[in-house]
Amino acid sequence: MTAQPIQPFQQTTAQLIDFLSAQNGESLNRKPFNGGWSAAQIGEHILKSYAVVQTLKGNTKPSERPADQKVPLIKKLFLDFDIKMQSPKAIVPSEHFISKDTLLQGLKTQIEELTEIIKTQDLTVTCLDFAIPEYGYFTRLEWIWFTMFHTQRHIHQLNTLHYIVAN
Repeated sequence: MTAQPIQPFQQTTAQLIDFLSAQNGESLNRKPFNGGWSAAQIGEHILKSYAVVQTLKGNTKPSERPADQKVPLIKKLFLDFDIKMQSPKAIVPSEHFISKDTLLQGLKTQIEELTEIIKTQDLTVTCLDFAIPEYGYFTRLEWIWFTMFHTQRHIHQLNTLHYIVAN
């Protein structure tokens, strides 16, 4: 079984919050000269993706396979920084100025909810309210790792973006 996710989840989300907190509102909303999303837009995209909490709280059934079976596939996909991905429309960030305080508060609230699920819910059940094309339904454990790898991918992007915007 894949390692329990609470410690890596807390480390990953702390990195995200620390990075965004260290920026001022103007730099957070500055887009890189080569195109792409600003740091604030990346943060908003992650925030929107954390709506997975509703899937984690939704309908479930006992799993018929190892609860972490898809984790290696998810990791391989999201931590391959050489591939470019298209965001689903539902989690594309807005084009307007994004308030740092509002963004951070939203992220912290969702992180608290996700942390509570990790600590209190059965992570081995399969979530039935949403399936990823090509992957199918995930267990709660797989969704948590999906969320972490997705966040780690964007932390890498933020670090690269920070270098591009700063120079």
